[in-house]
Amino acid sequence: MASSSISITSGVFLVIFVWLWSSCLYANGCYTSIISFGDSLADTGNLKHLASISNQVFPVFLPPYGENFMNQTTGRCSNGRLIIDFLAERLGLPLTPPFLQDNGNNNMVTFKQGVNFAVAGATALDPSVLEPRGIVNPMTNASLGVQLAWFKQSLPSICGNESNCRDFIGRSLILVGEIGGNDYNYPILWGQPIEEVEVLVPLVVDTIISTINELIGMGAKTLVVPGNFPVGCSASYLTVCGSQNEEYDPKTGCLVRLNQFAEYHNKLLQTKLKQVRDLHPDVNIFYADYYNAAMEIYRFPYKYGFTNGALKACCGGEGRYNVDPTVQCGEVSATVCDEPDTHVSWDGIHLTEAAYRVISKNLFSTPQFNSLCSTSTSGVGLSGSL
Repeated sequence: MASSSISITSGVFLVIFVWLWSSCLYANGCYTSIISFGDSLADTGNLKHLASISNQVFPVFLPPYGENFMNQTTGRCSNGRLIIDFLAERLGLPLTPPFLQDNGNNNMVTFKQGVNFAVAGATALDPSVLEPRGIVNPMTNASLGVQLAWFKQSLPSICGNESNCRDFIGRSLILVGEIGGNDYNYPILWGQPIEEVEVLVPLVVDTIISTINELIGMGAKTLVVPGNFPVGCSASYLTVCGSQNEEYDPKTGCLVRLNQFAEYHNKLLQTKLKQVRDLHPDVNIFYADYYNAAMEIYRFPYKYGFTNGALKACCGGEGRYNVDPTVQCGEVSATVCDEPDTHVSWDGIHLTEAAYRVISKNLFSTPQFNSLCSTSTSGVGLSGSL
């Protein structure tokens, strides 16, 4: 885990240069597609389709979610675009479509330029691991293992034979995560002590690493692996877990203990990723430091135009952080702020499009981001101090 935050001021030239350079990657044939696995931070519509099969309706499928998409909810857990959307735009690729949709065989043509297996609410660990520990997923059983199985099953239709599929995978930018946050969210927000939840961290990280190893075995050459966000800054966590007995960061107002928990996950993940790099020096594996990219905003919200602060949710209920556990964004009784672009938090858990835009720039417009081309084996990329 890097200790220093990202300097955007010193990277003004790099923002322009990297944008121009990375926009040429697709034209140069470095990446033909983005393949994504994860949870609600990357889901572009998979949970919405899964829910429609069982006639379920979650508030995240209702307005004002997706209001920046011409008032049409897309299944994204925000008011607009996500980090994966900004990354696709930066690389000159179409927005990555959800794997689960109703267009039949036409999907397979579309998927040659990108396919997203991420599902909102998904955990890294399978229910068979979580449920004996009293952790039940109320939204979906589409764990990381399930998403990887979908990917394997879809390959013959997308790319044909094994040789062509290895080429397809090798020329794709693969995002593995963010995933694992819900493995911790469910028990912690339901009142389980953090000390008991910590035992899950090695299991979650090992599951992520196992998935990465399988993808490498299938031909992956470039993988981006995000860490977890600073959950101690989440409006929902601040509402449910905050108390006079908790320590708050005097600069940000975030819960120190919860952010330390996120850092524990991220440090272990980085340690394991280094081991994979050592075993596969011909593969580019980049750690995307969501934690510090977000902390830059929490430390300096006004610098990025978040004049309504970094901690209060835009959409939700009443309370100090505009979060009421009995009122969810998307429900009739919920309230919505007038200027979402001046808020970091959208619904208490997820962030606004404006926040995701800044985080995307923090991640992909830095000195470390000077090689995302799968034909390069220099090992320089998102790892390190991002």
